[in-house]
Amino acid sequence: MSVVEHVSPTGVVGPTEPDTTLRRVNAPQRFLHGFGPTAREIWAYRELLVNLARKELKIKYKDSVLGFVWSLLLPLVQLGVYWLVMGRFLGAGRSVPAYGVFIFCGLAVWSMFAEILSTSTTSIVYNSGLIKKVYFPRELFPLAATGAALVNFAFQFVILAAATTIAGIGTGKWPDPTNILYPVLAMVVMILFGTALGLMLAAANVYLRDTQHLITIVLMLWFWMTPIIYYISRVGSVLHGWLYDVYLLNPMVTVVLSFQRFFWPQGTGTQFEFTGNLYLRLIVLIAVSSVLLWFAQRVFSRAQGNFAQEL
Repeated sequence: MSVVEHVSPTGVVGPTEPDTTLRRVNAPQRFLHGFGPTAREIWAYRELLVNLARKELKIKYKDSVLGFVWSLLLPLVQLGVYWLVMGRFLGAGRSVPAYGVFIFCGLAVWSMFAEILSTSTTSIVYNSGLIKKVYFPRELFPLAATGAALVNFAFQFVILAAATTIAGIGTGKWPDPTNILYPVLAMVVMILFGTALGLMLAAANVYLRDTQHLITIVLMLWFWMTPIIYYISRVGSVLHGWLYDVYLLNPMVTVVLSFQRFFWPQGTGTQFEFTGNLYLRLIVLIAVSSVLLWFAQRVFSRAQGNFAQEL
């Protein structure tokens, strides 16, 4: 640290005291400003973000013999159970063509969404040691959870692609390449929406630890409010008018239906197909999710100043 000379009132020249002024990290910002600088700061720490995502994956499969194979086994077991119980024992899938593909379109995206929310919620609390010692954007922890969920989804996507291929061979119906934008836009919605909720839940869990337990219950209820193991036309026959419109406000409904539109061509033109405008719903959801992400980051930014004290 450099020493600066100064002249005293008596005319004696001498060194000044070193500048030891403490500056607060994460000082409060105005709510409507700060998203851009934070985004640039996160980009500057992108290498650390990648390493944190790797850490999430390594911790999940630490001391595991099969490692990432579990990312394939769990969805396969889920698919088998739902196909057997719902499709065969309860007869829900007897009339639905390629019922296994139909189910897995929903299970794959739901597993990713649920992982983003559950892991993001505990990301700040579980990394309290780092937060108390080193400064970097705290948003990196929920973002790392999203990155790890994307990697796990890649393994499930392999299963989905294989199931779609097998169903195509058996039925002669293949995905229409012109529909490829449906799952692409749906992924954008899921990442934006999931990350936004993850940021708010991560901040809330620091101050109220019951949040991590509450989100488990919410996700269970949310799962059954999404057309994953039942088809959307059945919902329309039970819920009428505004109740059906309220049901369709669930973003994950549009995400699941978009994946089914491309990866489940066996349902095209049947009573099980959703006849609404999915493109319009996806564009609206992307816009709304983008605003929600901005809002979530500003809430997170206002809350993070006291993270170290609360932890």
